[in-house]
Amino acid sequence: MKTKQEPRPAGRGIRQSMSDLHTWTGLLLGWILYAMFLTGTVAYFKDELSQWMRPELPHQVQVPDRAVVAQRIADELGTLASGSPQWGMRLPDARNNSVQAFWRTSSTPGQRGFGEANLDPSTGRKVTSRDTLGGDFFYRFHFQFHYMPAVWGRWIAGVAAMFMLVAIVSGVITHKKIFADFFTFRWGKGQRSWLDAHNALSVFGLPFHAMITYTGLVTLMALYMPWGEQAAFKTQAERQQLTAELSAFIQPGRATGEKVPLASVEDMVWQAQERWGRDNVGRVTITHPGDAAARVAVARGEAGRVSMSPQYMEFEGATGRLLGIREGVGPAAETRGVLYALHLGRFSDTVTRWLYVLVSLSGTAMVGTGLVMWTVKRRQKLPDPDRPYVGFRVVERLNVASIAGLSVAMTAFLWANRLLPQTLAERASWEVHMFFIVWALALVHAVLRPPRKAWVEQLWTATALLTLLPVLNAVTTQRSLWHSLAEGDWVFVGMDLMCWALAVLHAVLAMRTARHRPELQSVRRPDRQPASGVALREGEA
Repeated sequence: MKTKQEPRPAGRGIRQSMSDLHTWTGLLLGWILYAMFLTGTVAYFKDELSQWMRPELPHQVQVPDRAVVAQRIADELGTLASGSPQWGMRLPDARNNSVQAFWRTSSTPGQRGFGEANLDPSTGRKVTSRDTLGGDFFYRFHFQFHYMPAVWGRWIAGVAAMFMLVAIVSGVITHKKIFADFFTFRWGKGQRSWLDAHNALSVFGLPFHAMITYTGLVTLMALYMPWGEQAAFKTQAERQQLTAELSAFIQPGRATGEKVPLASVEDMVWQAQERWGRDNVGRVTITHPGDAAARVAVARGEAGRVSMSPQYMEFEGATGRLLGIREGVGPAAETRGVLYALHLGRFSDTVTRWLYVLVSLSGTAMVGTGLVMWTVKRRQKLPDPDRPYVGFRVVERLNVASIAGLSVAMTAFLWANRLLPQTLAERASWEVHMFFIVWALALVHAVLRPPRKAWVEQLWTATALLTLLPVLNAVTTQRSLWHSLAEGDWVFVGMDLMCWALAVLHAVLAMRTARHRPELQSVRRPDRQPASGVALREGEA
């Protein structure tokens, strides 16, 4: 016998609960996530950006023989970093026209001081180019920010990534027709248009967004969850050995004090080329150069293999004798290496890298539209649109500075690269200072101006800066667009064209924002004059 079911008590369903979770996890750290996404997107072309920011370096027509270059750099480091217990060099390739060299400045255990320089592969000498961090600034800012200890920045980035992962999962649960909504977009419908754009951008790169967020956490898993490593490796020496095996970054042992010249580094790199191919040697690390205990590690490059797990050949520095070949790690370490490689995308060719950039830009836009949608949705429900509550005003202003203002600041960073005197002390640091100064001014502007006008003015500012950047480049360097086309220098050609493409995008956004007139659903007081309504609309975002 069937009994009548009791009615379910009224309450919040799982989708409504997930909707609230999605909204607040996306909002609370949304501004940080937007900056991480945008600078991370730019970082996929950080090597090309670094070339553009050092216009004094000649266009590299053909990649030089890495074995010959390694010997030149080793000879130069013998003078430049004499007495250092460790040298390292990243060899040139199709995307890098200089050698990034580093050396340890302290032999005291526990201290990690390093010196670094960019060296000319054709001469081995320091490059005579302007001092700049290049594209590495955006890469570092993407996961550790600036003006704070790197560990703090990485913790902030990790918390933001965890929030992002929660937002992705809760967003999928919230949207019942998420894939159907991907093919639906309604122009000029206010909140509905923002929601359609947010849905489409989210679904377009959903697997990528989930992958890039999760793998971002995996890259720093030892920082966020160190307990397994601490339990397995009890001593500092064991943990240093683990680090060395995961990165091919050989830890300096004890020097004997017996002076023995370093054997031919060229021959060692040549042996690695015989095994992996002429263009598949990435970097060389030398410990205790000039000592009988010297060791040389020649690491395989990252291109063409979807794993960051190290593969390297280790040689005895004094004789050049091959000591061992490491081309495999355990399953757990290999899994970490694959996830790390998927996040960085360094294995990719040009087409795959552009696909990374395209989908990463959709993720940036996804976060941005989510932030804007929060204000659009709540503006329609304000009891008094003339006097929004403080939290709404804070979000509204932060949206302007974090989205439009970041475009202005990033372009200003590139302008500073061309305009700051090359003889300026700490020039690279001042480029970074200019980025943050302009970004802070964008926030002040967003606070002082009505929101919609602040959006329009900052978007037009970004448009102007992007449009004129190739002109500035032509005036201040010998690498104008027509010269780069004649030389076949596609890095500089691509940079100019990308600036103009982004300028068009910002101009379209500025014009659409200027034409937009939000429809308010709040009930107005009967004594309000029509002129106030006009003034209100002029100040809306």
